[in-house]
Amino acid sequence: MTNKEIMEMYLKYLRDEKNYSSHTVTAYMDDLQCLVNFLESEELGSLFLVSDRIGRFYISYLHNEYNPKSIRRKISSVKSMYRLLVYDKLIRTNPFQNAILPKEKKSLPKFIYEKEMTDFLNKVDNETLIGKRDIAIFEMLYGSGLRVSELVDVKIKDIDFYNKTMLIHGKGSKDRYVPLHDLEIVKIKKYLELSRPVFRTRNKESDEGFLFLNFKGGHLTDRGVRTILDKELELQASTMKLSPHAFRHSFATHLLDHGVDLRVVQELLGHVSLSTTQIYTKVSKEKLKEIYMASHPRAKLK
Repeated sequence: MTNKEIMEMYLKYLRDEKNYSSHTVTAYMDDLQCLVNFLESEELGSLFLVSDRIGRFYISYLHNEYNPKSIRRKISSVKSMYRLLVYDKLIRTNPFQNAILPKEKKSLPKFIYEKEMTDFLNKVDNETLIGKRDIAIFEMLYGSGLRVSELVDVKIKDIDFYNKTMLIHGKGSKDRYVPLHDLEIVKIKKYLELSRPVFRTRNKESDEGFLFLNFKGGHLTDRGVRTILDKELELQASTMKLSPHAFRHSFATHLLDHGVDLRVVQELLGHVSLSTTQIYTKVSKEKLKEIYMASHPRAKLK
């Protein structure tokens, strides 16, 4: 099998058997392409010829180009591909099975304080057609704790305004229902009533029913959401380092700060493991410590 054939087989496996999202599939294939590019540049042959020694050489190369987190992800992707080849008896051993990987530095999720979030949302100009869409996006990211990939995949039919819930198609095709608060619903309805129909007239292709459209009436993408946020921060002359995912982090942190049970937050976020959600308890403790150090009279003395 050629590299192209192996990659096509792996692509089919990720899509059809693992049923991963298009975003995840793209990330896995990009990681595999990185290995292919390395083999070609070093004239080390095909994916079939990778040995343990070449695997170590590749990891050494990655150390000069990427941070520990990226290295671990890239090796995880190619290890998965070789695991498939072993399972199909196309090769005998996985060259990355016993790979020694760098330890990933544990960093706390980045969030913004409640007042900062409120100030940001209140400053969005929701009088324009674009503004009505943008505030609906921001309210949904923060109000329901969505991943960006989940947000752009929401279809109108997924929203139940009567029961104030929304069906979310999460990672690994794991569906979950999340609640919608009243203000969130108001912003979504205004967008649907006034903005989306106008955007839709600009696109002659059939309507797939996605909730959020771009200015030209096409399906809004992950990158489009990031561009929208960057433009809004620029308009507000804000110095905040706010990413779309920070809305999700802030959602979880603020709920825990207000006493919501950790398992409830886990369900809302769509985390399979509770340990993944527990990182936010650390964020809450750090916040309490920061407030204490800044506020206690004796803490200010040196």
